[in-house]
Amino acid sequence: MKQTNLNEQANLDSEYDVIIIGAGPAGSTVGALLAEQGRKVLVVDRARFPRFHVGESLIPETYWQLKRLGLIDQLKQTAFPKKFSVQFVTEEGTETMPFYFNKYKEHESSQTWQVLRAEFDQMLVNNARNQGATIQTGAQVLELLNEGEQVTGVKLKLSSKETLDIHAKLVVDASGQTGFISNRLKLKVADPVLKKGTVWAHFKNAHRDSGIDEGATLILQTEGKRSWFWYIPLPDNVVSIGCTGDMDYMFSKERGNSEEIFYAEVERCIGIKRRLTEAQPVTEFMTTKDFSYHTTQPVGPGWMLAGDALGFIDPVYSSGVFLALKSGELIADAINDAFDAQDFSVSRLSQWYPGYRNGLDNFRKLVYAFYAPGFSFGTFLRQYPQFKTNLVDILIGDVFKPEVAEMFTIMQQELPELATPDETEVAL
Repeated sequence: MKQTNLNEQANLDSEYDVIIIGAGPAGSTVGALLAEQGRKVLVVDRARFPRFHVGESLIPETYWQLKRLGLIDQLKQTAFPKKFSVQFVTEEGTETMPFYFNKYKEHESSQTWQVLRAEFDQMLVNNARNQGATIQTGAQVLELLNEGEQVTGVKLKLSSKETLDIHAKLVVDASGQTGFISNRLKLKVADPVLKKGTVWAHFKNAHRDSGIDEGATLILQTEGKRSWFWYIPLPDNVVSIGCTGDMDYMFSKERGNSEEIFYAEVERCIGIKRRLTEAQPVTEFMTTKDFSYHTTQPVGPGWMLAGDALGFIDPVYSSGVFLALKSGELIADAINDAFDAQDFSVSRLSQWYPGYRNGLDNFRKLVYAFYAPGFSFGTFLRQYPQFKTNLVDILIGDVFKPEVAEMFTIMQQELPELATPDETEVAL
C-alpha cells in the first residue's frame, strides 16, 4: 500500500472529532492516542516535514510516553547517541561528577537519547498517521471558528491557497511557542523571574568524551555565571551547542550579531572553549528571546492547550520534549474519557491539569535555583544530603511524586522567589 507523503495534500473532510494545531511532539502524541481509540483526528501544521527544531536532549521519563506510543524499539534502531547522564561544569572549568541516571533508577528507562528533532518529530508524526490520524502539513490555520464563546473548528488555508472551514468537537493547540490560541485569547504571561535569551548552532569536530560519557548532556557555566552553555552530542560527529543568559546582557546593542555574541561567551567559558578548539559551525547561529511564559487558562469551551503552547520554562534541564509528550498523553486521555462520557465541559476536560501543574512547578523552581545569584547546589546538598534523590528525580523527569517538592520547602528559606506562584488559574 502506498504511504501518503506527509507534505501531500490529504483528502480533508469538513468535520472531525478533534482538530490538532501543530504536528510536533505534543500534537503528534495527542493525535496518535486519540486515533488509536478510534477518534477521527486531523493534525495540521504550517511547516513541511521533516523540519529543523532545537531541543534535542531527551530526559529519562520520556521513556513511558514513548513506550505507550510503541516507539522504543524504533528508537533503539536509530543512530541517536545514547544518553546515560547529565554533567555540570563550573565557571572555573571544574567538571563535577556526572549524574548517572541508572544509579538512582535501575531500569531500561534510565538510558535515553540525544535526538535530531527533524528525524524524531517525523517518527512521532508518522506514528500518529499510522494509528489513523489525518496529517496535513504545509497548511496554515487562519482563525478559529466560534459559536458564541464555544470554539467549533478552524479556518484552514492549504498550500493550493484554497481555504476550508473544518469543524470539530474540540480543537487542541499544540502549535509550540507560536501559541495560536493563547496569543489570540491573550492568555500568555511572561515569567516574572526568567527573562532569558539563547544563541545556538550545530558544530562538527567538537571534542567529545569517550565511553559511557560520550552522549552526556553538559551544562557549562561562564565566568561570573552571566550565562551558561548546553552541549548535546548528536549523530555524525555533530554537537548542538547553545548559550543562554539574561536578555539585557546577551542582546545589548553593543554586542554585535548572534555569532559574535556566541563567541564572546565562549571566551568566558573554560569548559566549552577547550571543546571547540577544532570545531566548525555547520548551521547558522540562531536565537530565541524571552521564551519563558505560562498561560492563565489551559482549557476553554471547545479548546485545550498542549506542550509549549501551554507554557515553556527554560532549556537548562531539557524538560521541553518530556512536557510535550506528557501533556499530550494527559490531554488525549482526558479527551477520550470525555467522548466516552459525552461530557465536554471545561471542568471535565481540566481535571488532568492541577497534577500536571504541580510537576511543572517542580521544574520551574529548580530553574529558579539554577539562576539564583550566589546559590550553589553543591553547598545545598552537602548541608541537606537527603535531598539528592529529589534533585535527581527532577533531572530524570520524575516530577509528579508529591515528595519531590519537599526539597523546595527548605530551599526557599534561602531563595524566597521559589514561593512565587505561577498565577495559573484553571476554570473548573
